[in-house]
Amino acid sequence: MIRVVVVDDEQLVRAGLRLILEAAEDITVVGEAADGAGALEQAQRLRPDVVLLDVRMPGLDGLAVAPDVVATGSKVIMVTTFDLDEYVHRALRAGAVGFLLKDTPPRELAAAVRTVAAGNAMLAPTVTRRLISSFAERGPARREVARERLAPLTTRELEIVREVARGHGNAEIARRLAMSEATVKAHVSRALAKLQVGNRVQLAILAYDADLL
Repeated sequence: MIRVVVVDDEQLVRAGLRLILEAAEDITVVGEAADGAGALEQAQRLRPDVVLLDVRMPGLDGLAVAPDVVATGSKVIMVTTFDLDEYVHRALRAGAVGFLLKDTPPRELAAAVRTVAAGNAMLAPTVTRRLISSFAERGPARREVARERLAPLTTRELEIVREVARGHGNAEIARRLAMSEATVKAHVSRALAKLQVGNRVQLAILAYDADLL
């Protein structure tokens, strides 16, 4: 079972998310919290696989607590009412691996939790990729820094990082580049290790910063 903690300051929203997620046979909601402090306590105590973390809450909000929740080993999906929140990219840089709207269809919500629990990022062509591209800071200095960081990658690894930034999963990348899915996965793992980043979202941010797209 995929163990999830739901964090939102509105009880009705938490109840709705719990109802949707627990309708899936492979997902269980093991805890809830109404603010960032509660989210961190739940993550430290319960060690869930995934934390659905609201961006804006009274007191300690999702943005402020995201790095600490990520540090517990749980994977974080940011959840918000707004399709472009000017602060969410900071949480993605801190290690959150997804971004969803509260009106995401139930089937897509469960699929997002499964995707993140499996170790992949929610870089769906819907919101996350647009958010990153809009708010990644692409000034000359940042672009040069990003390009220097990407310098150790091989031509093939750069090609795959570019595809990751376009929101493609391993299977789609394999099809587009005429490679096996296992080979794509190996290249992604090597790129993550060389660049010392934790997930595909951070790979994508580097690609955007370097103007690879």
